Amino acid sequence: MTLREAAGVGFLATSSIYRTKPWGPIVQPPYLNMAVLARTTLSPHQLLDLCLAIERAQGRVRDIRYGPRTLDIDILAYGDLTLTDETLTLPHPRLAERAFALIPLAEIAPELMIGKLRVADAAARLAREGIERLES
Repeated sequence: MTLREAAGVGFLATSSIYRTKPWGPIVQPPYLNMAVLARTTLSPHQLLDLCLAIERAQGRVRDIRYGPRTLDIDILAYGDLTLTDETLTLPHPRLAERAFALIPLAEIAPELMIGKLRVADAAARLAREGIERLES
């Protein structure tokens, strides 16, 4: 199953695909990143469970922090919800530092507010080196 095929999730927009340098201390090949704007009837925790199940189905094994992965699906934001518990923090706690996430997100949701900052403004503050747009 893919996120697009999941019950309770409807895609509104998808960004271009970006090739980006890997993030973290482990040497590994470049990543492909994109963002999806979706409407969902799932709760934040149900959506997280779905994302983790899709990752596992695609062979994701979480054995090395920031290590190579077959797939990584992050929930960057859930509307204007602010949430912090033992399994989920929304908006994503390091979103404002990560151009590989913000640049695709700004392409499809530039006006989205992350705290008191517009996604487009947050993305404009970050260096774009090592981020290559592949397709629209």
